[in-house]
Amino acid sequence: MKAVRFHEYGEPEVLRYEDVEQPVPGAGQVRIRVAGTSFNGVDGTIRGGFMQGPIPVTLPHTPGIDVAGTVDALGEGVDGVEVGDQVVGFLSMDGDGAAAQYVLAPAGILAAAPRHVPLPDTAALPAVGLTAWQALFDHGKLAAGQRVLINGAGGAVGGYAVQLAKNAGAFVIATAGPRSNERVTTAGADEVVDHTATAVTEAVTEPVDLVLNLAPIDPAQLAALLTLIRPGGALVNTTVWMPAPADEERGVRGIDLYVRSDAEQLSRLVALVDSGELRVDVAQRVPLADLPAIHARAAEGALSGKVVVIPPTA
Repeated sequence: MKAVRFHEYGEPEVLRYEDVEQPVPGAGQVRIRVAGTSFNGVDGTIRGGFMQGPIPVTLPHTPGIDVAGTVDALGEGVDGVEVGDQVVGFLSMDGDGAAAQYVLAPAGILAAAPRHVPLPDTAALPAVGLTAWQALFDHGKLAAGQRVLINGAGGAVGGYAVQLAKNAGAFVIATAGPRSNERVTTAGADEVVDHTATAVTEAVTEPVDLVLNLAPIDPAQLAALLTLIRPGGALVNTTVWMPAPADEERGVRGIDLYVRSDAEQLSRLVALVDSGELRVDVAQRVPLADLPAIHARAAEGALSGKVVVIPPTA
């Protein structure tokens, strides 16, 4: 089968499109014929060797933590999944990923794929959708009637976070640059702050219950966001290389989010997609052989929106 792998850490040039032996599922695993995976920023940091401590991988390594595809083989002891099922999943970051024609996955992490979205496109959902869900509800405890500030809402996680927060009955303030303004507004933001023109701390004049930070801002800017949060609120931060600050005197929690695979939550997201309450946005679709070029564009800061990567069918 074809796969993209890197045999050493480094720049995007270390990625190779090559022939690899087709994997065989072990106990509790299924093999998936991949319809699509997607690019996530963590793929680049793992490839560059910056995550060897928290996310050790065995070289050569196949990236791609999102998977959408069709189950084509079952390992011993698998229940609840059948050959032919169309599934989505968030794969372990330290195992081989879905930038290949076939990938193995524990049966327990999988959810049925959305029915009303092309199967390859559903690979745009798992990692970023789960990040948004866990940030807002598991850690942020967001409830109807609350105010939430989503800092860096123009990215893939932000798009889902705005939709989910609005669906939950929150008042949503989003920061986004000019090229993302329309997308964030369409997602349901009640207010959009152009962070390129106005400081967020000046634009937000009423306290919020929750700040979700998705942007790679400096520590002083992150700390300043605490001043916008009411006593007892929370700041959830996804830029995990920079610890989330807290304000103990006012009871404001600072939480660093490490997204985890959760089939039940993913099934909830799928249900929202199928009901029309959650939109899956795909900015670009590229063949698997072009994945190294996507890594290169991301490294240059030239990537906008979610990219779905599609392996060859034969």
